[in-house]
Amino acid sequence: MAQYQVVTPKKLGQAALTSTIAIIYTAPTSTRAFFKQMSVANTTAAAITVNIHLVPYGVAVAPANAIYYEYSIAANTTLNWTGTHILNAGDSIQAKASTTGITLTASGGEAV
Repeated sequence: MAQYQVVTPKKLGQAALTSTIAIIYTAPTSTRAFFKQMSVANTTAAAITVNIHLVPYGVAVAPANAIYYEYSIAANTTLNWTGTHILNAGDSIQAKASTTGITLTASGGEAV
């Protein structure tokens, strides 16, 4: 039977970011995921910077795997991103902010 024939849309993860890197989503074993949409909301009265990474399995967070790096989100605004990134089994979405006040929501799907 061919692999990756059943695709299920889903919310990949949601988290209130802190200044410590957090894993938002990890693609499960025997699964390929697609990262399709992301909202990053700043709920404070000051700008906050964010780092968002697509990290391959077995690799550490680094500038080389950032999709947003030290990106400033203005006070009381939301960054909306739409595109397509593929995550293989074990790959992850990881993020942090310069301070509290950021909520990240990622959506996409999984194929098995």
